[in-house]
Amino acid sequence: MVTPLPVDSPPSADQRPVRKVAMFREVRVYEIREVLRLWVRGEGLRSIERLAGMDRKTVRRYVGAAVDAGLDRDGGEDQLNDVLLASICERVRPHRPDGRGAAWGLLVANHDQLKAWLVDDSLTVVKAGELLARRGTVVPERTLHRYALDVLGVGRSARGTTVRVADGEPGQELQIDFGKMGLIDDPDSGRRRVVQALIFTACFSRHCFVWLSFTQTSEAVIAGCEAAWTFFGGIFKVLIPDNMSSVIDKANPTEPRFNQAFVEYAQARGFLIDPARVRTPTDKPRVERQVPFVRNSSPVRPSSTSPTRSAGPRCGAGSVPGCGPMGPRSFARPSTSPSRKHPISSAPLRRPTTCRSTRRPRSTVTTTSRWPRRSIRSPVT
Repeated sequence: MVTPLPVDSPPSADQRPVRKVAMFREVRVYEIREVLRLWVRGEGLRSIERLAGMDRKTVRRYVGAAVDAGLDRDGGEDQLNDVLLASICERVRPHRPDGRGAAWGLLVANHDQLKAWLVDDSLTVVKAGELLARRGTVVPERTLHRYALDVLGVGRSARGTTVRVADGEPGQELQIDFGKMGLIDDPDSGRRRVVQALIFTACFSRHCFVWLSFTQTSEAVIAGCEAAWTFFGGIFKVLIPDNMSSVIDKANPTEPRFNQAFVEYAQARGFLIDPARVRTPTDKPRVERQVPFVRNSSPVRPSSTSPTRSAGPRCGAGSVPGCGPMGPRSFARPSTSPSRKHPISSAPLRRPTTCRSTRRPRSTVTTTSRWPRRSIRSPVT
């Protein structure tokens, strides 16, 4: 019997894309000195691995280079001078004479293009890495982050200290936000219109779902939610929106007034609404981080057809890879979960049509007293 995965669980091993990344850990000079000091004192390779916190193969490589450079195990620690350490580093890393690897040299060769993407166009480092890969230049993502921060002064670490927030339990919270994507041809009106992307980001796994729409009405949000429940395979317990007018009629720091139609939809689907505070994007950082990534990776093109009329992935729904702790993910849908409060109905809910009267109703109340008779007009409540 196969146990169903939670709504917000990471994809299985067969669903995860295989990525071969060459990992490199830079060994500092003081770490090399410590390895050699332990070796001179008589420690074995396993003991040095445990005490120095370094891989055994790395320890063996530096010890072998030190012996070739003339280090004597019975000669004491006075042999570990700067000249010997420089010679050892040159033997172990001959391809890094300036302390930088080949990947850093590729980034230096593409410095002008990276500056145009990261500084002038304000693209993310991940997007810049994808554009470099399309040109045939593949570098480790971590090296690209270091280059952007040290040389260009851009990146996540340049924005200040980040406070980590608990991700919660799988299937617990889902953050949503609108993002402006660009212009697209609308065959209904015969003109180009601005497309809005309703982005859903799971707090635990960072799995992302995008719903395209021309409007930001309650109907569009409800339609996007219905498609999101189908994509994730269940309904999250808490929905965290911003103060969009389709969900919040009147924003307030302590007592926001919710949209009646969306509250009724939440009651029917069985989830709670926990809106972010006014002008506080840090209350929903998971989806805020995805907005520029979705915008830069948008499949929307000026020649595309209407997102509500076309077939296939452009019918308003799409998947973009998340950048969470479980790694990237593309079109890998989590299976159903018993943690959802209500099963997904086969027929989507229809928003009730409501209207407000343009005429003010009135009633006449006649009072009798010792004062002159008069009529009082008051609205009907």
